Amino acid sequence: MPTKKRSRSRRAGESAYGALLLGRNILIGLVAVVLLVAGVWTSWDNAQHAMFPKDGNTGTMTVEACSDSRCSGPFVSESGGSAPSDVRINESATRDLGDTLAVSIKPGTDEVVRTGAGGILHSWIPFGGALALAAVVVGGGLRMKRTGWTLGISGIAVMVGAFVAL
Repeated sequence: MPTKKRSRSRRAGESAYGALLLGRNILIGLVAVVLLVAGVWTSWDNAQHAMFPKDGNTGTMTVEACSDSRCSGPFVSESGGSAPSDVRINESATRDLGDTLAVSIKPGTDEVVRTGAGGILHSWIPFGGALALAAVVVGGGLRMKRTGWTLGISGIAVMVGAFVAL
């Protein structure tokens, strides 16, 4: 059976449509990448101190008072180095007043972050949220359903893990 050659305008229209689809997929992929990079960027500020304490600035903090989403209390250094005697921590990283938490000081501040598995998972919560958002973009926008489900389940696992570990 002989094939009929398509007209020049038909071929141009098909290639333009293909270019639009490619551009759409590239744009949606960039949105997903920006979401993930923003999640890592936001999480890394606390995660680096929770995972890799610098200069031995680790110790324990006893939660004494909480107000305006911050809790404060005395800090006891493990290394005996110079450290502020009173430190602050995000209220979401604590449980109750009187709790003693293993923490690491952010250099040059009086802020601390929790260490250990709970502290590490808590510091990566923004990245978990970014994974969940990127899952919707990848699964719906790029129509990569399995990859979207994997991203979403991973993000939810990080957030639930932090909730359980704290």
